[in-house]
Amino acid sequence: MVMPMLAEMTGNLHVAAACLGAAIGVGLIGFKASEAVGRNPGAATKILVQAILSTAFAEGIVFFAIFLVK
Repeated sequence: MVMPMLAEMTGNLHVAAACLGAAIGVGLIGFKASEAVGRNPGAATKILVQAILSTAFAEGIVFFAIFLVK
């Protein structure tokens, strides 16, 4: 009775850690991208493309974590 509940809790903790890591990563990506555009406005398009790709990869980690738990 205790083991299934413990297994479910640890699985949820892994998803929570993945979500927290992705949220921090997306925040840092946005922060650094806006800082980079502030320093070099001419490269805004290239910076935006890299920021969008990085954000997608960071959020993809959450989908992998959810898929592996369920």
